[in-house]
Amino acid sequence: MKLLLALLFPSLAFAESPARSPVAIRVIASNLTSGNHQTYSPDNGNPSNPEGAGARILKGLKPDIVLIQEFNTSIPVRQWVNDTFGQSFAFTREEGEGIPNGIISRFPIIESGEWDDSGQSNRDFVWARIRLPNEKILWAISVHLSAKKSSNREAESRELLAYFRTKIPAADPVVLGGDLNAASVADAVFLPLREIFPRPANLPADADGNANTNSPRNKPYDWVLADAQLQPLAVPVVIAGKTFPHGLVFDSRTFTPLDDLKPIQATDSAAPNMQHMAVIRDFRIP
Repeated sequence: MKLLLALLFPSLAFAESPARSPVAIRVIASNLTSGNHQTYSPDNGNPSNPEGAGARILKGLKPDIVLIQEFNTSIPVRQWVNDTFGQSFAFTREEGEGIPNGIISRFPIIESGEWDDSGQSNRDFVWARIRLPNEKILWAISVHLSAKKSSNREAESRELLAYFRTKIPAADPVVLGGDLNAASVADAVFLPLREIFPRPANLPADADGNANTNSPRNKPYDWVLADAQLQPLAVPVVIAGKTFPHGLVFDSRTFTPLDDLKPIQATDSAAPNMQHMAVIRDFRIP
């Protein structure tokens, strides 16, 4: 039948179905709250500042999937997602937590939920199964680990490892990201995680090569990690005419040219109580 169609309609022989086309995905780890109440947008409900710094950064970076922490807004979350990304974006956010984790996706979220983080009382691990345009399934995990001892983070990552092994089919790729609160690249948090997520040889960094993500830019708190299936599909981040071979740590205080990333303002990464930078990694799913 395929041969007959090709003979009758030669142009179809070279047409590629959209469902079979590679899918480009931009994943961002986002702990970008600011202000006295650590919210996104509007900033603390102040009518004179209707758009918070974190929202502007996310708008300008144009992610496909956001692994978001401290997901508090002073307007309904659905309205904030619509204003920041668009009405077609899906989201999930854990309920009843003080600084909830969440996931926002350009692609449909077909199932989502949370796994208990026994080391924290005000947030858990949030997960989502995302259907890509090529019909493949991608699992996304948003985490905000302990800021205390590295042994606490190691225990949390062992807990995550147990969830991965029992909850996620081996055939499905996984991306994990967020605020790991890693004190260094040698932090104990990575000891269990590396069984699933091979640490890339080169980390996302800014134009100066700085891979640290906290506000003073001296600690690697925030990460986007890909499992062994997804890691080989990483591609350079191309943004505002610049190429970052291993991904980008975005800092509005140093990035140029900002004019290509509207509505981001140069002072956004220096907003009051802005404690983290966004981490961007791009993938191409065949």
